[in-house]
Amino acid sequence: MIDDSIVRGTTSKKIVEMLKIAGAKEVHMRISSPPVMYPCHFGIDTPNRRQLIGSSKTVSEICKIIGADSLEYLSIEGLLKTVEDSIGGFCLGCFNNVYPMDVEGDDRLDLEEEDLLKGEENNGDDL
Repeated sequence: MIDDSIVRGTTSKKIVEMLKIAGAKEVHMRISSPPVMYPCHFGIDTPNRRQLIGSSKTVSEICKIIGADSLEYLSIEGLLKTVEDSIGGFCLGCFNNVYPMDVEGDDRLDLEEEDLLKGEENNGDDL
């Protein structure tokens, strides 16, 4: 199965389940973009990093979560090859955290920093 991206993983998981219920013996996912690891700040409705499955899970972990037999993404280099003769630049911020301009918001924090902040907020109350 080919899809353009995996953002949260919920849709991919449902589609893999439907294909297997319909009789597919194996489902191999191929994604025509790199993993979405950072939010888009320029008009595409993507959530903060905590909700992006690619920001905290490996490809192998995502494969298991969605129930696919294999999962492969297009690399950033591969993506750029598809547009190498185009005029203009391309924002890769949601793939590599490098945006064409400064963006604001604490959703750019590294996940480790977010976990540290959460730990400070909880102060061990959930033990």
